[in-house]
Amino acid sequence: MFENFKKFSYELAGRPLVIETGKIAQLSNGSCLVRYGETVVLANASASASPRDGIDFLPLSVDFEERLYAAGKIPGSWNRREGRPSDKAILASRVIDRSIRPLFPKDLRNDIVLSLTVMSVDPDCSPEIAAMIGSSIALTISDIPWNGPIAGLFVGIVDGEIVINPTAEQREKSTLELTVSSSKNKVVMIEAGANEIDDDTMFDAIMLAHNTITPLINFIESIQKEIGKPKFAYDSCDIDHDMFDKISALVSEDVKSALNTDDKRIRDDRLKPVYDKVFEALEEEYPNSKAMINECMYKLQKQIVRRWLLDEQRRVDGRRMDEIRPLAAEVTLLPRTHGSGMFT
Repeated sequence: MFENFKKFSYELAGRPLVIETGKIAQLSNGSCLVRYGETVVLANASASASPRDGIDFLPLSVDFEERLYAAGKIPGSWNRREGRPSDKAILASRVIDRSIRPLFPKDLRNDIVLSLTVMSVDPDCSPEIAAMIGSSIALTISDIPWNGPIAGLFVGIVDGEIVINPTAEQREKSTLELTVSSSKNKVVMIEAGANEIDDDTMFDAIMLAHNTITPLINFIESIQKEIGKPKFAYDSCDIDHDMFDKISALVSEDVKSALNTDDKRIRDDRLKPVYDKVFEALEEEYPNSKAMINECMYKLQKQIVRRWLLDEQRRVDGRRMDEIRPLAAEVTLLPRTHGSGMFT
């Protein structure tokens, strides 16, 4: 019945990692069931057939979905249904989003949904890490254009020793809470909290995670070679490069002059006549192209600010690379609240 069913096994931090495909959610673009210890996560990746109109970003949605039954609990009392996502689930979705989003093509505008359903929880085997690995595998074996794979790990420090994917008991004693995701060649994302960890120890922890992830990436690539689908062709939503070159030649110096202030309101006021100049100059050659012109102007501003950072080591508001903006904090602003504060 399941002629496409495949099972792949790996050992991660001394615990079995088993990937199953070809049995569940076979109509999605890519799907896998991740078993890490006794933690089980179903990862599904789906994409629309055409790009969404009128947007200048990748419409990617990552949904990390917890289920009470995964921990052996049943909703009771008057509430018989699952509730809204917990803060932990929202943060897990964001960490995974930050890990995978930079690896999609910059000109892709198709809707992409990544559903990560936690079906069983082993406290010693993090469902967040299983979901991150599952999301990478689902995208890698799918036909969705993506420049992965990546993988992720938790890192802790227990009794002075760096530990990969610490158990629940070890996490209670750990002085470091570090999440690292990386590709085969470089670290992609870091999320960290620690109790006064020195720089060298933090660096060693990050590099140990990266070196542990590298063979895991090889494992994911071996799965792709066996069952991966060819990536589909998509309608590019990249800017018109001829238009960009003309705009750059026309107003590059004007944009530099407009951006060269530490007051955002003045910057915006200076840019308005520059935009008007561009619209007037290109109206005949590029009619009804206001959205594309705006996109080219945004790219031009981004390019100029990046060159300032790399060539002159200064930010758009004039600050040096090692200089932070002025900060201010106030408390007790509201009379009847339990507490209030403002940080700017």
